[in-house]
Amino acid sequence: MSAAADPDDSSTGRSGLRDRLRQLYHGRTPAALRFQFATLIVDLLIIGFFIATPMLRDRPEFLWLDYAVALIVAAEIAARFLASSNMLRLLRQPTMLLDLFILATLLAPQWLENFGFLRILRLWSLSQRGQLWAQLRQTRYRDWEDVARALINLATFLFVVTGFVYTFFFMNRSGLEGYVEALYFTVTTVTTTGFGDITLPGIAGKLTSIVVMITGISLFVRLAQAVFRPHKVTFSCPECALQRHEPDAVHCKACGHRLKIPDGDD
Repeated sequence: MSAAADPDDSSTGRSGLRDRLRQLYHGRTPAALRFQFATLIVDLLIIGFFIATPMLRDRPEFLWLDYAVALIVAAEIAARFLASSNMLRLLRQPTMLLDLFILATLLAPQWLENFGFLRILRLWSLSQRGQLWAQLRQTRYRDWEDVARALINLATFLFVVTGFVYTFFFMNRSGLEGYVEALYFTVTTVTTTGFGDITLPGIAGKLTSIVVMITGISLFVRLAQAVFRPHKVTFSCPECALQRHEPDAVHCKACGHRLKIPDGDD
């Protein structure tokens, strides 16, 4: 008769799994960096699926793809919970709540179809993960962090608005044509080009256009500031924690503390 499983062995196994996941998600070893890069690629493919959803939802294989993505997202959320040292705090974070909502839209696509356009917010959720920017700061492109953040925010806004406009105003035009018209309307409105060949009907359409124009202009201004403002580097002052400094700064302009900013050419 076989002996009963030792509860301590099970506990040790779970602890070992959590330690391994923490190393993969938060570590800087070659294996951890490869894992983080692989998860980034998977996330980008999932976001691509979300963008293409309006053009795929009428295909017979769409539900299979949808549930397969749901399985991947659920596994990734579970892994992040296991890797966290404080699950309750992680659950209260806006990015985790957003990911759980996205998972709900994937598990119940027929009932939450009108909210499917919010899945694109996963792009913003992805941009809030510190590991992504930590890796960028280790490369020669570290000075482009602000520009990359501004581009991600603008792209997220464009695709979320496109999905909203398509869902509530162009749903009768299925497939690529309706989605392209929604994207065309969004871009012409955000850029205030205003050709007027595609407009949204009724009061709701006018209010939507107003919100898109105001928010879009703000995001474009933010992107322009990130691209054209004087170049600075990200380096935390040990004394006052000021983050942005001129590349050749010797002293912090806020508190006067002597800085030791690494050479940007290495």
